Amino acid sequence: MSRAELDRLLESKRANALLAWIFVAFVAIVAVVSLVRGRLLWAIFAATVVVLSVLPAIALRSALVMVPWEVLALAALPTLARAFSPPVGGIATYLAVAALALIVAVELHLFTAVEMSYRFAVGFVVIATLAAAGGWAVIRWVADLYLGTGFLGSEDALMWEFVASTVAGVGAGLFFEGYVRRRLPPERLPEVAR
Repeated sequence: MSRAELDRLLESKRANALLAWIFVAFVAIVAVVSLVRGRLLWAIFAATVVVLSVLPAIALRSALVMVPWEVLALAALPTLARAFSPPVGGIATYLAVAALALIVAVELHLFTAVEMSYRFAVGFVVIATLAAAGGWAVIRWVADLYLGTGFLGSEDALMWEFVASTVAGVGAGLFFEGYVRRRLPPERLPEVAR
């Protein structure tokens, strides 16, 4: 198969939907595996990715209505890395959170009347990622305070987590602008998103 044939195949709505559903299935498996392994928080997070990913298909009653598979790949890869390789967990967590914010931004842009400017889209993803990182820090602080867990190492480590989440958010925001808004061919989009 030539490169041009492969590009045409990946630009069809059916191929996009198939690839998107495959990534959703992988993340659903991660949710189940995480639940079985006792990683409740990560299981809930992976389940949230699944729910947000299938929301357009459910709302518009068509299995072909999915966000671009590349966006779901961005959400699935750090989720898989976090679930199966804990040493890269911290980095993968913030990439996954940024990807979750990216899914929300893409769904708002493609499936609603909302049109995001470049600055707003990038800012939305960055702020959503930072808000999630801040919320997670507060949860860990409360657990440390009342349960004596020791989740928070030091203030220095916490600040580096915020830096990592900012970088992940900016990267996801730039991906949104660079790929989804500028390079996504209209024939890949569902009729409702055109």
